Amino acid sequence: MALMVYTILVADDEPAIRTMLEVILSADGHDIVTVPDGRAALDYLREHTPDAMLLDVKMPHMDGFEICSRVKRIKRLRSTAVLLLTGFDDDQTRDHAKLVGADDLVYKPLSGKNLRGRVNQLIEARRR
Repeated sequence: MALMVYTILVADDEPAIRTMLEVILSADGHDIVTVPDGRAALDYLREHTPDAMLLDVKMPHMDGFEICSRVKRIKRLRSTAVLLLTGFDDDQTRDHAKLVGADDLVYKPLSGKNLRGRVNQLIEARRR
């Protein structure tokens, strides 16, 4: 069975993390679009509807929580899977992620195989 090719938006202010995520996620043949901050993510989302987004929680101009919250209020983007990337494994972060409607939280440091599986699973679940 051929894997679907998805478009995944990656927003992270650390170039090394963007590159790593691009390498991990493109291993399944997906199209990866990377942006350095929240403002650039919103600019991209004005014209495009990705299948999934990985948003760093802490970024300049606008954090991942704020982008997620806005995305979930836009009808065209509402069904896009949103994964928030964070170094904080605490209740406050989890509660905030739930509040803004994130589909999943991904903790740094990342495990590539685990991440690819979760991204594909979330996209497929959203398409049903």
